[in-house]
Amino acid sequence: MTRHPPAIDDESLVAALRLAAGRDPVPAHVSAAARAVFGLRVPGASAALPVATAAPLGVRSADEARLLRFTAAELTVELEITSVDGLVDLAGQVSPLPETGTTVEVRTPHLTQSREVSATGQFAVTGLPPGWFSVVCRRPEHCPVVTSWTRIRP
Repeated sequence: MTRHPPAIDDESLVAALRLAAGRDPVPAHVSAAARAVFGLRVPGASAALPVATAAPLGVRSADEARLLRFTAAELTVELEITSVDGLVDLAGQVSPLPETGTTVEVRTPHLTQSREVSATGQFAVTGLPPGWFSVVCRRPEHCPVVTSWTRIRP
């Protein structure tokens, strides 16, 4: 005679697996943070991915500034990051030269700073908290371009 285990519903199975793995349910603050980050996505945007850069010789030492470059198919965003008194300053350049009305948003999980890009493609944001950031470039009649999230440490 063959014995079959009793049928178990999905909810009981998940609970048994949690007990067997020794894991508790996800804390509420973790779920809330995940929902907040999900709200930072930019649907329809092109991704600008990081590209390795070398600091120009004789400009600044690597201790003073950090240079980052992100590229998408039709756009490059270059960033210089400096720390002052525990806060972060970010100066950027968009190329090719942007059209009138081009803006950038420097985003952290807690705040967004918007700037209009100059005719030469430059922008700056000062006093950012250290942590994660991303830049969104919005050009008239183009899809937005979003850099990958990068962590800034003072």
